[in-house]
Amino acid sequence: MEVDILRPQAALLAGAVLIDFLIGDPVYSAHPIRLSGRTLSWLESLLRKLGADGYGGGIVLFFLLTVIWVGGTTAWLVELQKWNHYAASFFHLFMAYSCLALHDLVRHAWAVEAAGRRGDLSGARTSISKLVGRDTDRMDIAACRRAAIESLSENLTDGFVSPLCWYVVAGLPGLVLFKVVSTMDSMVGYKTPQYLKFGWCGARLDDLMNFVPARITWLLLTLFSFIMPGCSGRKAFSVGWQQHTILPGPNSGWSEAATAGGIQRRLLGPIWAKGSLVTDVWLGDPFDPPAGSGSDLPRAVILNVAAGILAAAFAVLLASRRI
Repeated sequence: MEVDILRPQAALLAGAVLIDFLIGDPVYSAHPIRLSGRTLSWLESLLRKLGADGYGGGIVLFFLLTVIWVGGTTAWLVELQKWNHYAASFFHLFMAYSCLALHDLVRHAWAVEAAGRRGDLSGARTSISKLVGRDTDRMDIAACRRAAIESLSENLTDGFVSPLCWYVVAGLPGLVLFKVVSTMDSMVGYKTPQYLKFGWCGARLDDLMNFVPARITWLLLTLFSFIMPGCSGRKAFSVGWQQHTILPGPNSGWSEAATAGGIQRRLLGPIWAKGSLVTDVWLGDPFDPPAGSGSDLPRAVILNVAAGILAAAFAVLLASRRI
């Protein structure tokens, strides 16, 4: 039997993107990504009890999570296909939708803007605390808006564009594999004494799997910056190219720097965490004003959503050509 249900399916991908746009990602305990996170926590505890808390333990963690989640998803999909094609298609659609997060990124960012428009500094700080780990008690409304733009643009890559890319490359198994790696990076990929070695595998794999999508996102943001009112395609391209290294890691700076250049506003600025000044560097054209006005975050949202829609359209087109 040909197990074509594992391959990229243009109609199912389009449906997953549409559902994400319309209703987002509901919070419930049995969500696949949350379940994978709990699986990771259980395996981490087991491995550490066995003394596997170094580089090797992190590699074993990746292998076990891949077997459980990629292997399990694949096996379940194959068995459903044998029983009923429509059931398999529904499960495929559900898993693909569960791995996309553009709607939620926008929703969290817009909560900051809504509080800012009310002049509710406490509400803006509470909303932005759900997106960043910095000291919010030092942030005014403008700083909260900048942080929301930074979080939205950085996560456009690993929350939406990268999943689309890996779905096109390797179908649903590729998409689930990417989310396994992304979950590892978010939960254990820290440079702390506890995770420096154990989280190395997840962090490096996350860098690898986001490498090409990050640069695709930069180009998509540049493209729309050329045509959006109030935006600059030239700055999106040049700031992305020249300043992406200001942010740590090989990938996160591309979309964030492109957004700063595109909306013609500077991002970052003084950032405090755990009572210490982490950085006071600005990202963007030095002649542009700092982001933080009432029009900056909405313009950044429109730019990033437009880039996401184009990424989804390309992904659906490529998936249709792989059938």
